[in-house]
Amino acid sequence: MSLELDNVTKTVDGETHIHPTSLRLEPGSFNILLGTTLAGKTSLLQLMAGLERPTSGRIAFNGRDVTGVPVQARNVSMVYQQFINYPNFTVFENIASPLRVAHLAEAAVKARVERIAELLKLSPLLSRRPSELSGGQQQRTALARALVKDASLVLLDEPLANLDFKLREELREELPRLFAERQCIVVYATTEPVEALLFGGHTATLHQGRITQFGPTGDIYRRPSDLTSAQVFADPPINTARVSKVRGEFVLGDGIAWKAAGALAKLPDGEYIFGIRPHHVTPMKSGSAPLAVEGTVKITELSGSESLIHFTLRDNAWTSQSRGIHPFVVGATARLYIDVSRAMYFDTSEKLIAA
Repeated sequence: MSLELDNVTKTVDGETHIHPTSLRLEPGSFNILLGTTLAGKTSLLQLMAGLERPTSGRIAFNGRDVTGVPVQARNVSMVYQQFINYPNFTVFENIASPLRVAHLAEAAVKARVERIAELLKLSPLLSRRPSELSGGQQQRTALARALVKDASLVLLDEPLANLDFKLREELREELPRLFAERQCIVVYATTEPVEALLFGGHTATLHQGRITQFGPTGDIYRRPSDLTSAQVFADPPINTARVSKVRGEFVLGDGIAWKAAGALAKLPDGEYIFGIRPHHVTPMKSGSAPLAVEGTVKITELSGSESLIHFTLRDNAWTSQSRGIHPFVVGATARLYIDVSRAMYFDTSEKLIAA
């Protein structure tokens, strides 16, 4: 069953939450809504679910207009960031609740609950109540309740955000497998680009209530259509700077220039926006085209596995992200290397022209 949004908008008290949006999601697809907080992810999920009615536009399931159909009359499951379980029910009854509402026979309820509980490693916990569970177990219970229904549309609103690191990693691996054999449409909202990359599928980048790009996740990461999409799909934020192309070279400032190679050589001289992700700016030479630069260190963030260095480069605030520990002194000058072969170039209207 396909899901189609046709020029859908949502306005609340004169404020536009969702600008005109058209999107088609196919059966069996895993789709990510990627954007910062307040980008419009939850609003879109609520419109898809039928929890909210669009101000204008049309929503269709498999060609049938369901714009005014309430959520109770749709075959939809939704999981939220917060652990939402019935506190007086056992884990078994929490998972079984949508099947009870659908009046399934007791034998069918038992079989479905046990199958889903085994998949989510909840079998030993079926007799417990939510208060007796860890946060991760509670979220697994909420996920199990969504999955047991065999809904045509499963909406996941940052479901792993409140879990600890280890549990997030486990569920990130499990979720795609749980849906692999189903023909439902999965829509997963997240603020984290790394989750989109791990899940694959298709990604819609959102910014201020607008979908800026939609397509295969890897394609959008490698070739964002514009600077906004590139910024949404970057954590830490993508580094940008105004550059000039002059006589076969790109010039960022005094003493910082590099050859316009390959297809870039054909670009006309003029002004462009240069973009480079932080992990291609490192304290050690790496990549096929390292360009040495010097910047003033503003902040350093060191962990056991990587270093983040925030510095200024020709009045631009940039970030370097690299593996290992690279201590720099705040206020000192740092020598760093940009792999310009990994750069993206945008025109002055911020549309991608080369990557």
